[in-house]
Amino acid sequence: MPESFERGALTEAVFYILLSLHEPMHGYAIMQNVERLTEGRVVLGAGTMYGAINALVQKGWISDASTEHDARKKKYVITEAGRSVFLKELDRLKELLHNGENIQ
Repeated sequence: MPESFERGALTEAVFYILLSLHEPMHGYAIMQNVERLTEGRVVLGAGTMYGAINALVQKGWISDASTEHDARKKKYVITEAGRSVFLKELDRLKELLHNGENIQ
């Protein structure tokens, strides 16, 4: 993961993965959702997405949400810790936007 990820600023890919996982999704659905949300501007490659997924699971920010019924496609969902990180990043981004809009 990039250094900024360790300092608290999320990469755009990680932000969109956490945003997507407010409901359980499997990897391919996450990739499609990110592309849809960004109108094609952000396209996650499988390596980037699954590398981020593994790091987010290790950090405890997302967890396995698979059931026996959908065992073929592993689903993930954001955890309370992940939601906290996501909301802090959202506040940070709002501050950036506010400060940028105040430039005359």
